[in-house]
Amino acid sequence: MTQSLQSFPEFIQNAWNKSGFSAFTDIQERAIPEQLENKDLIIESPTGTGKTLAYALPALSKLNPEVKNAQVLFLAPTRELAMQIYDVCQKFTENSGLSGASLIGGANMQRQLDKLKKKPQFIVGTPGRVKELIQNKKLKVHEVKTIVIDEADHIIEAGFNGDVEQVIAATLKDRQLVFVSATINNKTEDWSKKLAVAPVIVKVEKDLVKSEVSHTFMVSDYRDKVENLRKLIRHTPGIKAMVFINSSMKMDEFATKLEYKKIKLGVLAGNSTKQDRQRVINDFKNGKIPVLLTTDVATRGLDIPDVTHVVHFEMPEDVKQYVHRSGRTGRMGKEGTVVSLVTKAELTSVKKWTAKMNVPLQKQLLERGQVIVEEGVSRGPSTKRTTPTNEKNTQRKSDGFKKRR
Repeated sequence: MTQSLQSFPEFIQNAWNKSGFSAFTDIQERAIPEQLENKDLIIESPTGTGKTLAYALPALSKLNPEVKNAQVLFLAPTRELAMQIYDVCQKFTENSGLSGASLIGGANMQRQLDKLKKKPQFIVGTPGRVKELIQNKKLKVHEVKTIVIDEADHIIEAGFNGDVEQVIAATLKDRQLVFVSATINNKTEDWSKKLAVAPVIVKVEKDLVKSEVSHTFMVSDYRDKVENLRKLIRHTPGIKAMVFINSSMKMDEFATKLEYKKIKLGVLAGNSTKQDRQRVINDFKNGKIPVLLTTDVATRGLDIPDVTHVVHFEMPEDVKQYVHRSGRTGRMGKEGTVVSLVTKAELTSVKKWTAKMNVPLQKQLLERGQVIVEEGVSRGPSTKRTTPTNEKNTQRKSDGFKKRR
């Protein structure tokens, strides 16, 4: 391990052990030492690889409880992501004497001003609200040593890059900048390099084999996809599934059909109100609804633990989008299942993507009220071999899956 946990303050070690983590992930091993050396960073790592702790732990470890001013700023494009980061920071500063504040748009301003009066050492917020409080001289940033910009690509897409630049400009020039995202395109990298000083670029790819994610497919005509999804949900005990649809236009139609069949679900679309969005997310997290119908846009920045299944109801555009969606399950080394509901024409793309990723692809069938996963494995459009039964397959069987040889 490049960076030893024992080098962190005791409160971080205690929180780590309490969380049950065993070892740093690849991105944590590579990014933490660089950040502890106060280097500017550009971090690219897929969903589910532990990015939040990769930047939060070193930032929090450098906080001085004796300094009663903001020392670290975490900026996120959505209020949901900001609150997730805030929750992580709260968890890892327990019993440390450190305090934080969440400053997000759409929330009560007076409550946030009251939080700032308590002199928090770390701030998590959305760019617009943080900028507003700095400009109104309610948030002092002269002690800020580190600024983390999470989901940097989404910051640009949403048009918040101007707000971020103003926040950065308000701090001293020797502060550290850390840009983070699951995907860093050329535009995002150029923007980051414009603001940072000789940034170190840290990129890792998620190992979907090591993360215990099973990739499967079910073939049917497009008109039968809703019924196959219903059967999958009905006959998979304990399912907690994110179902991806390419646009919001057909969401209501699919949701109505599934609800008619007595399937409990939530709908998360890009045009959902903040109140509806938060209610649906909370219900899904808490297990009140087992299924979340969503688009890629609606899930940007969301970190929902213990998702058992990702279902590609409609096909991703490319392998990168396939990996990004699939990364919603099997997070931090847990087991998960990816199911592609495909027509015969769409199957070729899924086989090509999984072959490129070098992961097995198995066929699922629905027979006599059971989900059956065939033993035959495809590693490419025309290559098949047999996979021996192992512990993972045995576990799948106990979860309501059966293997057919």
